[in-house]
Amino acid sequence: MRSNHDFRKFYHRLHQEKLHHEKYRHLKHGEFPDWNYEEFRSMRRSMKFFRPIGFLLTLFLLFLLYYWMGLKAIGVIFALILITKEMVHFIFYQRLEKKVFKPIEQLKNGFTEIGQGNYNVSIQPEVQNEFAQLIHSFNEMALKLQESERINQEYEENRKNLVANISHDLKTPITSIQGYLEMIMEGYVTQPEQLNPYLKTIYSNTVYMNKLIDDLFLFSKLDMDKLNMNYEILNIQAYLEDLAIELKFEFEEKQLEFSYRDQTDQDYPVRIDGKRVYQAIRNIVDNAVKYGPEQDLKVVMELSEQEEYVCINIADNGPGIPADRLPHIFDRFYRIDLERSKDFVSTGLGLAIAKELIEAQGGKITVVSISGEGSRFTIKLPVQK
Repeated sequence: MRSNHDFRKFYHRLHQEKLHHEKYRHLKHGEFPDWNYEEFRSMRRSMKFFRPIGFLLTLFLLFLLYYWMGLKAIGVIFALILITKEMVHFIFYQRLEKKVFKPIEQLKNGFTEIGQGNYNVSIQPEVQNEFAQLIHSFNEMALKLQESERINQEYEENRKNLVANISHDLKTPITSIQGYLEMIMEGYVTQPEQLNPYLKTIYSNTVYMNKLIDDLFLFSKLDMDKLNMNYEILNIQAYLEDLAIELKFEFEEKQLEFSYRDQTDQDYPVRIDGKRVYQAIRNIVDNAVKYGPEQDLKVVMELSEQEEYVCINIADNGPGIPADRLPHIFDRFYRIDLERSKDFVSTGLGLAIAKELIEAQGGKITVVSISGEGSRFTIKLPVQK
């Protein structure tokens, strides 16, 4: 079945976007940042006082010229003054248009586009002043809104896919149970030896549905960050040694091979929820058993250190994961082998849950695999300092 992307990742990213957009809230509501508009204030003062001062200065000059040179000379000089004045006004208002009015008009048009839902808008400032800073902030806000819109659309698409996947995964076993029960109720099966296979199939389907519901419930808690973690400081070597003893015993019962190696040279304390890390490791190991060979399966768990992390490597000699499917291996409801997985009561959530459980504790989980040669999962947990 085709996968959904991890929803928790989207919740986290949307939360980060919300925090990031707080600094743009003033732009959305038409409030500009509290910057030091020295140039803008200077222009406003010029607009307010330039013309009356210029008018008074002109009158004063005319009076002096008339007093010293007479009326004819005043006419010539007055014409020159008017020409000069208009040129100064023209240059001043050209600068004002370029530095103030045009950026304001660009911002106005930009906000209009965003208000209409078009987040793919960008403004190119022509001058580097305070308005250019505002335009750069506007462009950054538009990019973030565009990214948030993309994430919202992706989230909505995955929500629809999730509903479809759950409906399909529940409908299949329910239909099977209903069919077998109808045959029993209508008397097609009467002998105990005939009845037992039907009852076993009904039971296996109810087990599958119960596991699916449990996994969904756990995943929903992880999605909403409502899963309580019981953190404690543990010695990772002792923790894995105990787990290895349990796994080795189970493998021997199935006539399979499990081994554990500690490659560290000192004790490493980690702050983890032991139950949740155990669950993540079990999901990986169980997957190796489900999809691995029925005979001669070998699983090796190894502990090593890498900088500020301890690494838990889990390798198997199974069929491996095809390269085109490897990027989806941690997606919920993703199954590589659609034919075999149902037989093993697989919900397609095991690895997705393992990833979320590890990342919720500040760790990382990765996988490398070669088709036909096996897979190696690596869990990295931060060392407690």
